[in-house]
Amino acid sequence: MAMRAVVGDSSCLIDLGKGGLLKALFALPYRFLMPNTLFEDELLSFGKIGKDDLMDLGLEVVDLPNPAVQRAGWHFNRNPGLTLNDCFALVLAERLRNGILLTGDRTLRRLATDLGIEMHGVLWAVDEMETHGTASLQTLRDAMHLFLEDPLVFLPEDEVRLRLRRFTHRP
Repeated sequence: MAMRAVVGDSSCLIDLGKGGLLKALFALPYRFLMPNTLFEDELLSFGKIGKDDLMDLGLEVVDLPNPAVQRAGWHFNRNPGLTLNDCFALVLAERLRNGILLTGDRTLRRLATDLGIEMHGVLWAVDEMETHGTASLQTLRDAMHLFLEDPLVFLPEDEVRLRLRRFTHRP
């Protein structure tokens, strides 16, 4: 069976980078893809991990063919609130057989659901890290604390606290 592919948007990767979870993310049994425009335009800083390091960890940067670029433009023109780069990520996920879109953007999540694209966010990735053992419980606890303290990380506080309790009380 082929490995499933996850198309990550920049905000999820930035949040996971803040939490020190990028190596654990890329150790999961998935292929990780990103449209080249997001990689070039939106990936700003991952602390100690740079863009080249992301590619070394396994991030695949994909050039979209012209019909996909046109479809992204079509979505962009019909969905106020989405950036063109959001639409590039959506179209890449749409083009993949059994692909997953990793995003925290509410409008993008709604559109992906409408199109039948499986979609998840940062906390799903954290749960996958726990399930597959790619991050220690201490690393996951530290990330949850950071997510709660960082005003630029917009995750549901109750869900973050639920995981923090689980990671703290698990043997």
